[in-house]
Amino acid sequence: MPRIDPHGEGTDFLKSLGFPTIDIHNTFSHFDFTNPGRRVLLIGPMGSGKTEFAARVWRDAAIAQKKGEKVRALTSSGEVDRRKVFFIRSEIDGQRFSEYPEDALCYRSGYVSCGTNIAKIRDSFGLEEVLRDNPTVGTFIIDEASFFDERLAYVVRNHSFERGVMFIFPTLILNFRRDLFNSTARLMLDIATDVIPLTAYCEHPDCMEDAFNTYRYYQVDGQECPALYFDPLIIVGGDAFKSSTLEPNYAARCDEHHYLPGKEYTFFHLKPLGEQAARGDEQPLRKELYALKHDKENSMLFANLQERYAGKPDEEIHFNSLKPANIAEKALIFLFCEHNLVPEELLLRLVDDLELDRVYMEKVLSDNKRPVSFAQPFLL
Repeated sequence: MPRIDPHGEGTDFLKSLGFPTIDIHNTFSHFDFTNPGRRVLLIGPMGSGKTEFAARVWRDAAIAQKKGEKVRALTSSGEVDRRKVFFIRSEIDGQRFSEYPEDALCYRSGYVSCGTNIAKIRDSFGLEEVLRDNPTVGTFIIDEASFFDERLAYVVRNHSFERGVMFIFPTLILNFRRDLFNSTARLMLDIATDVIPLTAYCEHPDCMEDAFNTYRYYQVDGQECPALYFDPLIIVGGDAFKSSTLEPNYAARCDEHHYLPGKEYTFFHLKPLGEQAARGDEQPLRKELYALKHDKENSMLFANLQERYAGKPDEEIHFNSLKPANIAEKALIFLFCEHNLVPEELLLRLVDDLELDRVYMEKVLSDNKRPVSFAQPFLL
């Protein structure tokens, strides 16, 4: 929270009255529904309170709706009243809140009930349907907007310009790699009128620094195993802690404790192998994927980690990144899904020849909106 200058005239006056020298912070205000057309990004790592902030907006709106006609005039643009709030989630994110009621706006320490003012949508076309069916609603909270297509940004912008509708986006702008989440996140930054950054304590047990990063890790045999840089961008799952070689956990971390092994390997080795395969020479990629699946210590990834981290204080935590399952599958998904370097025909052939995990790949590719069916083994 921003501080007022501790050495200003106000502080001198308090000191002259005998009060101790203290830090004075700006007031933490109720949400402003009077300003039309705002597009508010609530950004920060997982666990920083983005959705809880949105729930506070919902509660403020409930209080504001009890006010009289003068207030309604301040919060309205034509038939649109920004004190009327609607909550929207992505269809693919349903597993996160399976233990809550269907009408819940959920956050880590509780939820608020939205009644009928809640919907799950798949894409920007679904958002347009919700907007059309709720013409008097003036504030839409869209959870994890980065999960949606880029078109959403322009649907939002047009409705805010033309009708005075306000949109609030509790969303990740940076992914677990500390990169912009995707092109939708980039466009959300382009159209935003307000950005409210939130932080959390770093969740490393020995740290109390501010955390700006979302850290992905796996818990394998009681050990923390950082996700490699080329881990799939989206892995859909619940918020509950998991001890699994395939399902990750997330934590807020500061820069020092946000471990991200494999980034150098991705651009020095993995992506060039994909580019080589795209030009028709698939054998080097096949050899590396085989090693990642069946013989990790003879992989380029292992050699790169040795060169980068061997003998360093954080050697163990970085080498733990090799313990989660399906590293070869993740490398192939990265090349196919995010860089379009591996055509589907080659993907199917490599999956079959290297005996990769079809069930895992089918689910993750579907979650990342590049569905491929592995129902039958690939036939030459």
